[in-house]
Amino acid sequence: MPTPAPTDHPRTLVLAPRSTETDRWLGAAAYRRGLRVERSYDWAVPAGVRGGEAYVYAGPLFADAVSRDLHVGLLEPADDWLARLPRALTGRRVEAMPLARARTLRGPRFVKPPADKTFPARVYADGSELPGHAVSDQDALVLVSEVVCFRSEFRLFLLDGRVLAASRYAVDGDLAVAPLDGCAERTDAEAFAAEVAGSGVAGLPSAVVVDIGRTDAGEWAVVEANAAWASGGYACDDDGVLAVVMRAGGPAAEVRASDRAFVRPAPQIVRGMAEESG
Repeated sequence: MPTPAPTDHPRTLVLAPRSTETDRWLGAAAYRRGLRVERSYDWAVPAGVRGGEAYVYAGPLFADAVSRDLHVGLLEPADDWLARLPRALTGRRVEAMPLARARTLRGPRFVKPPADKTFPARVYADGSELPGHAVSDQDALVLVSEVVCFRSEFRLFLLDGRVLAASRYAVDGDLAVAPLDGCAERTDAEAFAAEVAGSGVAGLPSAVVVDIGRTDAGEWAVVEANAAWASGGYACDDDGVLAVVMRAGGPAAEVRASDRAFVRPAPQIVRGMAEESG
C-alpha cells in the first residue's frame, strides 16, 4: 500500500450513523494503526475531518453523501465483471443485461443489481416478478444467472491480488460465520481463491471483496464481487480488512492510475435525506 503523504495530524476513518459489528471492530483496528475514528450522526462529514485526509467505511447511501466533501475515491468492481468470468470460475451461466430485458425472461433466474441494493437479490420465478418502471430504472444493468445452490460460502478481502483476510459466512444458505482457519474446507477455499485472484480477468480494482463458494455438486465457484468499503467483515482478520478498506475507500488523490476506472461517481447530494437503512 502506498505510504500516505505526511500530515500534521492523524488521518481519520469515517463511519456511518448506523453502527455495525464490523465497523466497531474496524474502528478498534484503526485506533491501533494510529488513525482517528469519527462517526457521523447527521449524514455529513464530522466536524474537524479534512477532505483528502480520510477513509470511509459505510454503506453506499452514506458513502455517496460524504464522498465529494471528503475527496475520497471509492473503488468498486466493474458491473459486468462476474458475467465476463469463464464458466470454469462461475460454475453457471451469468449474463449482464438491462433490467427491461431481464423482465422478459421466462423460467427461474437469480437476479441481482451489480452494486447498490436497488431491489432484492434472489431467485425470481419469472422475469415479470422483477421491479417495473415505477420502481427501478429499466436501463440499469443487472446480473442474471442460472440457479445454483451453494453449500458453503466464503468472503475474501483482496489487495493487489492477495487474500489479506477471509471468513466463512454461510452454510446451506444460512448465516454460519467462522474463521477460515477453523474450516475443514480451508485448503480448497484458499486454492480456489488463488485461482480467481490469478485469473487475469479485467474488471476488479486493486482492493476489493470477492465471495466464493462450494456448490451442491462439490464444485467451487465465484458468488460475486463487492466494494470493500461497504462489505461486512464477518470473522475476517480486522487488520487485513482495514488495509483493504483504506485502499478501497481512501483519498481520491492517491488512487492509482490502474484503479481510476473503478472509482464510483460522486453524486451531488441534497441534504435532508432519510437515515440509511442498510
